[in-house]
Amino acid sequence: MLEKIWTKKNLSSHVDLLVTVSLLLAAVLLFSTNLGILPLRDWDEGIVAQVAREISRENWSWLYPTINNTPYLNKPPLVHWSIAFFYHIAGVSELTARLSPALLTAFSVPLVYSVARELFRPRTPAVFTALVYLTLLPVVQHGRLAMLDGAVVCFFVLMIWCVLRSRRNRRYALAIGISFAVLSLTKGILLGLLLGAIVFFFLLWDTPRLLTCKYFWSGILLGMLPVFLWYTAQFFHYGLEFFHANFFHQSLRRIWEPVGSHEGPIWYYILEIIEYSWPWQLFWWPGLYLSWKNRNLSWGKLVLVWSGIYLLAISLMNTKLPWYVLPIYPAFALAVGSYLTEIWHQFPVDLGYLQFPTYKYLQTQGDSAKHLQGIPTVYHRLVVAVFALLALVAWIACLYLSGIFGFWEQFLTKPSLQLQLISIAVALTMTIATILLNQQDRQFLLILIWGIYLSLLLFVNSPDWTWDSKQDYPVKSLAEMIQKYTPPGQIVYSFDTRDRPSLNFYSDRLIQRVGPQKIQQQWQDVPQLYLLVETSTLNNLALDNLKVLNTLEGWALVTRE
Repeated sequence: MLEKIWTKKNLSSHVDLLVTVSLLLAAVLLFSTNLGILPLRDWDEGIVAQVAREISRENWSWLYPTINNTPYLNKPPLVHWSIAFFYHIAGVSELTARLSPALLTAFSVPLVYSVARELFRPRTPAVFTALVYLTLLPVVQHGRLAMLDGAVVCFFVLMIWCVLRSRRNRRYALAIGISFAVLSLTKGILLGLLLGAIVFFFLLWDTPRLLTCKYFWSGILLGMLPVFLWYTAQFFHYGLEFFHANFFHQSLRRIWEPVGSHEGPIWYYILEIIEYSWPWQLFWWPGLYLSWKNRNLSWGKLVLVWSGIYLLAISLMNTKLPWYVLPIYPAFALAVGSYLTEIWHQFPVDLGYLQFPTYKYLQTQGDSAKHLQGIPTVYHRLVVAVFALLALVAWIACLYLSGIFGFWEQFLTKPSLQLQLISIAVALTMTIATILLNQQDRQFLLILIWGIYLSLLLFVNSPDWTWDSKQDYPVKSLAEMIQKYTPPGQIVYSFDTRDRPSLNFYSDRLIQRVGPQKIQQQWQDVPQLYLLVETSTLNNLALDNLKVLNTLEGWALVTRE
């Protein structure tokens, strides 16, 4: 008997290892392919890449990072260190700037599966949870960028996994502090405290005995040590200027004051989730309801605490940025995965000549089937209608992009082949999923997951996978012009009202905004001054001895003759 139990447990461990490795390979392929084809975007990518480059140039700037040779006091530099490491190995490029954050986001996929395996006894909801998380468009798009948010999600999911493991082995509580340390050294201690509050309230509700465990507090103290040392080093080096810039200006101020024009209503992030998480948000609300009905179980408590606290915290902030919502998507996937499991068990299963609902079969097996909730008929019809609408829109997009009726002539350029393939993949996926869902065939979930993954794989291999990089004028050609006509380290002034950190990165110069009145004074005082202006304003410049060095794409680089 013991031998059978041991064999079954050993087989389960091998299956979990196989699933984990498969998820990791699928995630690495999706998150790391084609990273270097598009230029870095503003804001965060240009800033992160520039800080990492300056770290890689100086031996000691890793402790006191700089940006454009001035102190960088915004965020701790853990991710910047990892990017600088790749710079040392393979040089400075878009690929090496994005590779480290992309790999960290890819590692979060098997971690999400591991978290779900700790919460659910069956393997099915864990697999669905990981696959839903893997195929979320916001996670894929933002996780591939040279930003900090993908790493934050990875480290926080690691912390949650350590918390859940510590319920069976308290020594894992030591790693909770390590996770807190890397979180705080990635995006600041205030975010670490917010995510730590989610862990605290979950343990208070689910496993309060761990809050009195010596391993738990030892781990917290262990994790606080490197954070304390880093912040102390910054204080002794910069003084109160660091705390004003890091805590007040870059963190606390965003709560009551929007940064730039990044503001929105309190329901901004709800709309963000609904808008970009297609089609999984159709199962999110039922998943949250199912979590509430199972709030006596650990997974229900975690989904409610995680979603509730984090969504409330970021919604109350006046600064609204799309990537702030990224850490909620693992909880989103847990809720959706649990509900998809209910659908999987409710819809018919083919057993030879017989076909009957799985829940009827399980009801003959005793109390094990009592948790099955089923999918309401009205909601089922609504979901079918939405999927049919998605399929119709996708087929219209296929016709529009294919140019069969000459529609693409309205574009400035013909749509790329990749964009046409993406629309075909989405259309086929939604059509087949609609037919199977209408027939209550649970295979629609497999078609849906595989189709979305394939569509995302085509998407990241296209030149359109980060649309934000095309929202303003291109900077790489302008940067080459600036590098050619200005000496290294030169400040270049500009009348442009838009800050372009990516232009600073590619030109390796500081492009400083300045007003017309100030440039008049500096034009006389500075011996060699360089000014970047739009060519349409050249005739309006009342500057003596003006010499145009070069013009390119509507911009001109001028200096004193």
